Amino acid sequence: MEYVLTMTFLTSGGLKSTLSINGVKPNLSKDLINSLMDIIVAKNVFLTKSGELVKKESAQVTERKITKFEVA
Repeated sequence: MEYVLTMTFLTSGGLKSTLSINGVKPNLSKDLINSLMDIIVAKNVFLTKSGELVKKESAQVTERKITKFEVA
């Protein structure tokens, strides 16, 4: 199984912007995700077409099951 953390922020332009991180641990806590999102907003290292990330909107962890097949 692969887990993906998807975080959605509001930008200074009033739009939503999403960041995804592949390969996260499946047991991430709400507190840890909130802390990460707070750091991302506070450090202000991402700039989108609609401005800086200014507020947390939502977050989710998605589980993906990948099945690979050999083809000839």
